[in-house]
Amino acid sequence: MLCIWWDQLGVVVYELLNPSETFTGTLSQTQLKRLIRALKKKRPQYYSRHEKIILLHDSARPRVAIPVKNYLKILDWEVLPHPPYSPDIAPSDYHLIRSIAHALSEQRFTSYEDTKNWVDSWIASKDKEFFRLGIRTLPERWKKVVANDGQYFD
Repeated sequence: MLCIWWDQLGVVVYELLNPSETFTGTLSQTQLKRLIRALKKKRPQYYSRHEKIILLHDSARPRVAIPVKNYLKILDWEVLPHPPYSPDIAPSDYHLIRSIAHALSEQRFTSYEDTKNWVDSWIASKDKEFFRLGIRTLPERWKKVVANDGQYFD
């Protein structure tokens, strides 16, 4: 499982879970702490401008666990709503993961390290415009979701 946080400038941090790891609320909260450290290091402008960080994440159970929700309240981040099972609205689904899936179509990995190295290479191969496009498409996709009453579209 790939957990990845990115913005219009690129990937902030990602974590490739080991096959034996389970994605839980505790892990989700730990990942948020890692994200905070990475943001302070890679995107200090977010903190120096005193702007609120806006987070859009999927509605996977660990991400909506009460301890995670409470932690996000402490951080005072704005969390955008995400309807369940709606890949149309999350840039990671319709932009990032779709691109990764296309690139992965003919890949075969024999180890965790091979997989991680491939992810590192894939991320490095994408320029800022790739990430900017994924984020800038979000408002239009939200309009389509509302116009389609939340129904799936492509």
